[in-house]
Amino acid sequence: MQTSFTLAQLADPDMAESERILRTCVHCGFCNATCPTFGLLGDELDGPRGRIYLIKDMLENDRTPGSRTVQHVDRCLSCLSCMTTCPSGVNYMHLVDHARARIEQTYRRPLFDRLVRHLLAAFLPHPRRFRLLMRVAALARAVRPALPARLRQMLALVPGGTTAPPMPARRQVWPAEGERRHRVALLPGCVQQVLEPSINEATIRVLVRHGCEVVVPGDLGCCGALEHHLGRSDGARRAVARNVRALMREIEGDGIDAVIVNASGCGTMLKDYGFLFRDDPTLSKDAERVASLARDVSEFLAGLELSFAGPADSLKVTYHNPCSLLHGQKVVAPPQDLLAAAGFALSESAEGHLCCGSAGTYNMLQPELALKLRARKAENLAQTVPDVVATGNIGCMVQLRPALKAPVVHTVELLDWATGGRMPNGLARRSSQPPGEES
Repeated sequence: MQTSFTLAQLADPDMAESERILRTCVHCGFCNATCPTFGLLGDELDGPRGRIYLIKDMLENDRTPGSRTVQHVDRCLSCLSCMTTCPSGVNYMHLVDHARARIEQTYRRPLFDRLVRHLLAAFLPHPRRFRLLMRVAALARAVRPALPARLRQMLALVPGGTTAPPMPARRQVWPAEGERRHRVALLPGCVQQVLEPSINEATIRVLVRHGCEVVVPGDLGCCGALEHHLGRSDGARRAVARNVRALMREIEGDGIDAVIVNASGCGTMLKDYGFLFRDDPTLSKDAERVASLARDVSEFLAGLELSFAGPADSLKVTYHNPCSLLHGQKVVAPPQDLLAAAGFALSESAEGHLCCGSAGTYNMLQPELALKLRARKAENLAQTVPDVVATGNIGCMVQLRPALKAPVVHTVELLDWATGGRMPNGLARRSSQPPGEES
């Protein structure tokens, strides 16, 4: 793609990177074939190629984006399926992230949209605040019919049941069982701590059981992805800088072999820390070091010799690969190989490359499209008639559960169970019901 940025524009490192990405695109349109929103809407501007034209026009001509540009960029899931498909290696992720930051800086959204986005940024990255928000949301269900449609749709996403207190803010260490083979840091996540603490618990158990000392630095916080994808660059950079410093203290102290991440959206963000701070003279090397150590939990476990001893062989597991793991991190085989090695009867649904519609905060900001994507994903998963659906991202779990009869659990929970740990909560609830009833 030809561009005509000025030398003054290209003096900005972000603009120079976007110009390089734009020049890589050859207009082929292969990306549209695997884009979920283009498939739903059939609009060229709701596919990657069309969005690239809109972003080019906004950046190259130094325009304040109009409502049309904002609408089509907002509809992008950042599922990154287009990057898997693209034969030219266009880094659409960095381009659309730059576009979102530019929109946030220059476009004034309607009041309700501003309030919702502020609410998400203020509460979701902070587990204690998020738990409070969940309590308020549970009370709001009583008056849900009287609320505006957008709020009703958001409340429908709130899971039922109780929430858990977050991990203590202090530094924690779990020693390895037997001889220590590895020392790893665990990113505890934000929403996950409150909605599904069993994921971190299972992760720690399976790592400790296989000779890993696990440390959670006390000042480790949100990975920064939520604010980053809302275009709030300053908040995201603060979160990333805090995490880099916290993890570097562990690296320079007793050392770590990996930073373990069990929410794939966070993993994609961590692996991009080096790029985000590439021009920062004080943090660039440290950010790159942290990024180089980031591993999805399935990636890391695939390098260990797991001792399988659980009752897995009669359970039919359908694996749903989150977009951030499949397209963002290119981690495809490890989780499936581990589940198969554990003895589960493993299958994968049709259209496994398509997004379920969760996509961070997408199901709250674009609920109509998210529900259509969920229905399509749920239909494909149900056709495999699973006993359980396994995935590697809390967002996918929350998104899919209301649409499926089978329980949805994290992959690491099944691996923990298969190596001598607890039965996952979803399966435990299902097995305690009388025959014929669904959870």
